[in-house]
Amino acid sequence: MKTDTIAAIATGMSDSGIGIIRISGDNAINVADQIYRAKNQNKKLCDVKSHTIHYGFIYDGEEPIDEVMVVVMKAPNTYTRENTIEIDAHGGILVMNKILDVILKNGCRLAEPGEFTKRAFLNGRIDLSKAEAVMDIIHSKNEFALKASLQQLKGSVSDKVRSLREHILYEIAYIESALDDPEHISLERYHDKLQEKSLQISIELKKLVDSADNGKMLKDGINTVIVGKPNAGKSSLLNLLVGEDRAIVTSIAGTTRDVLEESIKLHGIGLNIIDTAGIRDTADEVEKIGVDRARKYAENADLIVYVVDSSCSLDENDREIMELIASKKVIVLLNKSDLDQVVSESDIAEKMDLLSQNKAIKIIKTSTKENVGIDVLELAVKELFFDGKISINDEIYITNQRHKAALSEAYDSMQFVLESLDRNMPEDFYSIDLMNAYAALGRIIGEEVEDDVVNEIFQKFCMGK
Repeated sequence: MKTDTIAAIATGMSDSGIGIIRISGDNAINVADQIYRAKNQNKKLCDVKSHTIHYGFIYDGEEPIDEVMVVVMKAPNTYTRENTIEIDAHGGILVMNKILDVILKNGCRLAEPGEFTKRAFLNGRIDLSKAEAVMDIIHSKNEFALKASLQQLKGSVSDKVRSLREHILYEIAYIESALDDPEHISLERYHDKLQEKSLQISIELKKLVDSADNGKMLKDGINTVIVGKPNAGKSSLLNLLVGEDRAIVTSIAGTTRDVLEESIKLHGIGLNIIDTAGIRDTADEVEKIGVDRARKYAENADLIVYVVDSSCSLDENDREIMELIASKKVIVLLNKSDLDQVVSESDIAEKMDLLSQNKAIKIIKTSTKENVGIDVLELAVKELFFDGKISINDEIYITNQRHKAALSEAYDSMQFVLESLDRNMPEDFYSIDLMNAYAALGRIIGEEVEDDVVNEIFQKFCMGK
């Protein structure tokens, strides 16, 4: 690890009321003393108490740059566990860059992206999962993502992982001790005990892995694709959900020829909505490209909103759409309910039940013209994805794909342990798979992770964090 003193602008590079320049390292306070002048000229920052704020000016030689407040934080009780200075200056881009330049001239180097948090990790203040939570907080797109990230920063994931590792390590140590000293430590009747413990650990790991899909969707939003025949009301639905006229709506079939993407929130649930061209057989080459894109987006969607014009009979185009979305989670909107109804809920249920593989279907009567039934959409999403409720008070949601991969590997290793027990394999086999599970979980918190992985993680951080 580099131990030199680093500096960077910690706030956004735009004009604002306040801008913060952060310095961290053994020489941070001495560097600040070279460029800071208090109202009392004799006052030195190296002599003041830790975690205090001081008023003065930043100078480049004899030239004043800005009026500032300087926060002094001495190791080890800092974010990085190093001496840290934060200069609160006026938030103009020019003045912040001038202050940073004079800091760099006086013995600092420019920090790499995420290097402050990386030092916090390397110095043992936070583990790797907590470090990742820091960036997740910054990038939170909704209330759930923020709460989940805060829980992870507080240690919800770390504590669970450490607990599972402790249980696994105990069994590893017991097996190894028994193999080394069979006269004093017996493995008799240990088989049933290990089987029970391994099954319990596997159940907990499976629960965490299963939470990852919902966690990712709550964090990043549910990829939602609106499909249907032309003039079914897809674009009207998008406009209604967004709250403005984003899509062109006409009575002419095939008006929408390309995809439109918008992100919305339905009472805390993020939906990344894609409005597609109406799916039908067409000789129009441009429209045909739009239809092909609609099919492609539908195949990769988390959720399909299938808009049906309930005033018109179902046809082969509808059958093609139903076949396309058969394996997906689907909300069917029987639109234009303000008109005479030709298609009923039972008609859709019958056909979708025949075609669907997962039966994850909700049918809602709507009228985008009259704004009817849209409030039911949120409840339908919750029922399809989150068992009708969203709560993270006591639940641990895995929102990081790196964590999911490690948990899946640990789960697979525990399954191998159970298989070995069922086959009455020698204890060495148990030990190997237990060690693999232990190591996989260690990668989540950074205790079993290679340097290149650490570097890759922190390179994704913003500058100054």
